[in-house]
Amino acid sequence: MNFFGYFYSDSLAIKMTGSYPVSEAEAPELYAMVRKLSQRAGLPMPKIYIQPSQQPNAFATGRNPSHSAVAVTEGLLRLLSPSELEGVLAHELAHIKNRDVLVGTIAAALAGAISMMANVLQWGAIFGMGRSDDEEEGGGMVGGLIMAIVLPSSP
Repeated sequence: MNFFGYFYSDSLAIKMTGSYPVSEAEAPELYAMVRKLSQRAGLPMPKIYIQPSQQPNAFATGRNPSHSAVAVTEGLLRLLSPSELEGVLAHELAHIKNRDVLVGTIAAALAGAISMMANVLQWGAIFGMGRSDDEEEGGGMVGGLIMAIVLPSSP
């Protein structure tokens, strides 16, 4: 799960939003802005996508700066002035530079793993946690119940 999350979270985010890639010929002003900001930040040029939504929004994704992407909605491009758009893009590039997306991806994968372990413990408790019929060992159910409560809430 962690391997998949690390390598494919960026493409999943792009696909889930319905974003499509744009070329420099299709969006020259957008490319010029991102190129200028990337050079200023010392980052490689990210892939650029446009999300077909009228809601003004943007997001950055990617496991590291050399595998990054920035997506902006059509609504954001329509509503903001060039200087406002540049500020939003600078914010998204800061996420890439600080590897915020990677931290979020790893945190989500770990939370998913903890939830799966708690689910296994829950079903184990329902079906006896491997106890024998003669009830030789006590405390198994109580320990399992505590683990099922504590594991999902751990950081």
